[in-house]
Amino acid sequence: MELTEHVESIRRQFAAAAEAGGDEAKAQAERLFAPLESAIRLALQDVLVAAAEEITCELAPGSVELRLRGREPEFVVSLPQSEPPSEEEEVRVSGLASPEGDEGATARINLRLPEHLKARVDEAAASEGLSINTWLVRAMRAALERSSPARRQDRRPPTGSQRYTGWSR
Repeated sequence: MELTEHVESIRRQFAAAAEAGGDEAKAQAERLFAPLESAIRLALQDVLVAAAEEITCELAPGSVELRLRGREPEFVVSLPQSEPPSEEEEVRVSGLASPEGDEGATARINLRLPEHLKARVDEAAASEGLSINTWLVRAMRAALERSSPARRQDRRPPTGSQRYTGWSR
């Protein structure tokens, strides 16, 4: 990104403002602008850094960095590596609704895991030939189904189990 054209634009505006004060003000503006040029460049770079930080927050887990090449800044955009589509995503692409009937609506979350747990999740997903996302969705769905209040009320002993309570004579 070229900052020179923006700095020159500020110089022209500064000179135009000084013209109203006559030749002496115009000469003084010329002398003042040289030391101000560095400050203007730094201020513009600070604005670009702040913009990159804001964009990074919205782009997470991707990021935007500001790097200097000589005196000119450049943006470096790092997008997250895409995973192969999960079964849920493949279902949505084919035009069918997901099993819950949510019409394929998804939500995005950032999940922080301890390293040892992340390693175990990676291994489990790989052993089933699934993406981490798909494996986690299945694990969460199974956990929620097990803890559902409706399921707890309907629990019956497994078939073949004979359990009797009470008194007998």
